[in-house]
Amino acid sequence: MALILSTWVKFAFLFAPFFVVSMFLALTRTDSVADRRSIANRAVFAALCISLVLFFFGSALFALLGITLDSFRIGAGILLFLSAISLVRDGVRANAEVPSEQRDDVSVVPLAIPTIIGPATIGTILVYGAELHGLDIAYGLIGLVLALVSLLVCLHLSTWMERILGKTGLNVLSKVTGLILAAMASQIVLTGIHGFLQSVGV
Repeated sequence: MALILSTWVKFAFLFAPFFVVSMFLALTRTDSVADRRSIANRAVFAALCISLVLFFFGSALFALLGITLDSFRIGAGILLFLSAISLVRDGVRANAEVPSEQRDDVSVVPLAIPTIIGPATIGTILVYGAELHGLDIAYGLIGLVLALVSLLVCLHLSTWMERILGKTGLNVLSKVTGLILAAMASQIVLTGIHGFLQSVGV
């Protein structure tokens, strides 16, 4: 149970829900309530499919490329840290901005990718998935799904959240999320460095 809760919280912050809500509102401003719900459902479903692939095939990918988990921890942690800095500084996740051109369907691009599942998120999911073994994989998977369900609830309540918190409130919460992601990124990097030093006998 503790692992499920821990994984749920980690992924919940990793998906940066308040930033995603801000992007969702900006991308669907002219859509009807029914269309917004449909877009939210498709976006989270697409994010779930991508997350499952990353979660289960991280170890195989590392083995295929000849990359150790600790090496990837360091790289993914740095990428996540840069994304966190962008959130803290600008309230916007790196590589995820409102497109200048109008799109017929924003649910997959840019909402699912790269707003929900960006480069930093991809690397972190690969790391978390590769770290788990045995029954822990099922617990981690439950935490991942719960985090995406929580995100879906936030998207369905996005208009209400904007009314209560305002754009400024959502921006502030995005920055707070960035601070927590920076701490998570530091922990991932330190774990990678510690594991690497142990592997070389230091």
